[in-house]
Amino acid sequence: MHQLNEFNTREELDVALANKVANILADAVALNGRASIAVSGGSTPKGFFQALSNKELPWTDITVTLADERWVNIDNESSNTRLVHENLLQNNAVNAKFFHLKQGENLTQETLADLNLAAKSALLPLDVLILGMGEDGHTASLFPCSEQIDECLSSTTAPLLKVKPTSAPYERISFSFAYLKPSKNTILHISGLNKKSVLEKALSEQDRREMPIRAFLHDPEINTQVYWAE
Repeated sequence: MHQLNEFNTREELDVALANKVANILADAVALNGRASIAVSGGSTPKGFFQALSNKELPWTDITVTLADERWVNIDNESSNTRLVHENLLQNNAVNAKFFHLKQGENLTQETLADLNLAAKSALLPLDVLILGMGEDGHTASLFPCSEQIDECLSSTTAPLLKVKPTSAPYERISFSFAYLKPSKNTILHISGLNKKSVLEKALSEQDRREMPIRAFLHDPEINTQVYWAE
């Protein structure tokens, strides 16, 4: 299920979302001694990242990771890791821990196995999950065009998977739906009229394979908070 939160401007959204996430992270650290958050790439979250980076939080007890990553080096402009380091892991948030999804040159089965063990120990279940959404309805790297889509949406798969989309460049590593679903707070952050139209299409039907974001919007066990501004 979902709840739509609309804002007049993207700046208002960024501030409100940063406040909400900061409160969740602070409460999680107070309760459990640590907190974890997975964020998404793209241009949409930059303002939110910058607003969150200025929050006074126990950042040394907070681990930041990505919902997915392109298998590229950090100096590549397409690196989500680079985006997070340049916009979120700044100011007060410079003291946060960062869990790298892209480790090593090649995404081998051995690399995946090691990352899955580490993710289970350090991150899961996530306290906060911030998702984005593509025009094709993909989220994280759960691409409808990929041969791995059934595995990505399966309830019995590993936390992290190798994904090769046919409609987008680069090999990817992505958290699976099975391990994103238990996140304690799931937020879909989108902007623009076009993305609102994509959202409306996703809400109008149930086929998760056609639009993987539907898995988060229609599952009765997930209360996805949609944050949107034009």
